[in-house]
Amino acid sequence: MKKWILYPQEVIKKRVFEVSKKIEAAHKNQQNNLVMICVLYGAVFFFTDLVRNINIPMTLDFIRASSYGPRLNSSGTVEITKNIETDIQGKSIILVEDIVDSGLTITHLIGELEKENPESIQVCALINKTERREIPIQIDYSGFKLTEGFVIGYGLDYDQQCRNYPDIYVLKDEENE
Repeated sequence: MKKWILYPQEVIKKRVFEVSKKIEAAHKNQQNNLVMICVLYGAVFFFTDLVRNINIPMTLDFIRASSYGPRLNSSGTVEITKNIETDIQGKSIILVEDIVDSGLTITHLIGELEKENPESIQVCALINKTERREIPIQIDYSGFKLTEGFVIGYGLDYDQQCRNYPDIYVLKDEENE
């Protein structure tokens, strides 16, 4: 596998700040009603940087879902392995994801969270990737839009590796070039 930098850390930092300020402006009158939910593990770096730049009251929680495994594309099966612990009934939810690709995982998570009767659910994705979108999904806050390619770094992984890279790289299988 070869990789090359798609978004250097300086560009990521600037874009995360811009997204955080959009969220802050849109939710400044929430009266402690905002719940930010991080989708583990991929979104953890993005989530941490994002919420540290939002200067309004909020509750933080975490959920874990998986649909990839050791592959470059989604398995198509979504499994929730850690659920939220916060009561979200009547709350405004922002679900923070590293990448929305097929739309299967985020749609599944929204469906599960809707069972708890929140006031609203919005999606914030570091990367809105449209190449393999199977389910139309509204991304309310997006860091970057990507049409194709498998990306790693800044939380994004390949078989649980490469999350710690500070930049975002495109990963290319040399056999398919």
